[in-house]
Order: sequence, then structure tokens, then C-alpha cells
Amino acid sequence: MATDLVIEERPVDDPELARLLAAAFDELVGRYGAEGRSQVKDGARYLVVLDDETAVGCGAVQAFEPEHEHAGDGEVKRMYVSPEARGRGLARVLLTCLEHVAREAGHPVLRLSTGHLQPAAIGLYESSGYRRTDPWGKYVDQPSTFCYAKSL
Repeated sequence: MATDLVIEERPVDDPELARLLAAAFDELVGRYGAEGRSQVKDGARYLVVLDDETAVGCGAVQAFEPEHEHAGDGEVKRMYVSPEARGRGLARVLLTCLEHVAREAGHPVLRLSTGHLQPAAIGLYESSGYRRTDPWGKYVDQPSTFCYAKSL
């Protein structure tokens, strides 16, 4: 039976989004320890993936600060699909939608970071046209973090 897949923008205080963000953080802590999460800035636009009306994934796009070396570019934050929904291509659909949000916001490049213990994420990003770049900001001193960029 086909599922009803919807991807929609949600406010940061949405309870389903909050549940997904907490699950994403728990998974990261389980993989990397409590290294702390990078901040999502005010004004980030969050998308939520609904599969048969159940929230199963999320992601956000935010702008870099004007003084940042990548000012003008967008950054993917909090990309996550719940374990029970993985392996069905939802992350790829979500990433495509986040790219659309970034284009709509006028970002010429979309950047993201991921960790070395996330081979599925690395595979998704590389197969979606993202290329490894030099690390930026706090990632410069984090060799376990890989930074990527894609021209939009």
C-alpha cells in the first residue's frame, strides 16, 4: 500500500519537531558522546517529513552570519530520519526539499557538516552532489566532522 508522504514547514516550537530534534540529539550523543550540539540560529526554516500523518524526519536551513567566511550561503542543520523510516529514500526527498528552501532564500551554495560515524549520511550527501570542503568555524578543530558544500 502506498503511503501518504508530506513535507511541510513547521515552527521551531512545534511539538512533533521537538520530538524529532530530541531523538536526533540522543542518537548523536550515542555515537559521539556529549560533545554538545551546534546552534541553530533564529530564523532557520524547519521542514518535517510526515509519513501517513506521522512525523518521521526533519531538517532545517539557516543562513550564515554576515561576518562568517561563508556569508550568503545556507547551511543544513538537524537533518534526521527516525530509524523505523530509514531505507526508503525519505532523507533524499527531504534533502531535495531543503535545497529548494535554500534556493528560495537566495543562497548560492548549501553547506552542511556530518560526522565520521555516519556513513549513510555521508553516502547520501556525496551521491546528492555534495563535495567535501575545508572545515569552517568550530569544525576546524574537529577531525571527526566532515564539511560538505553544493552549488545551487
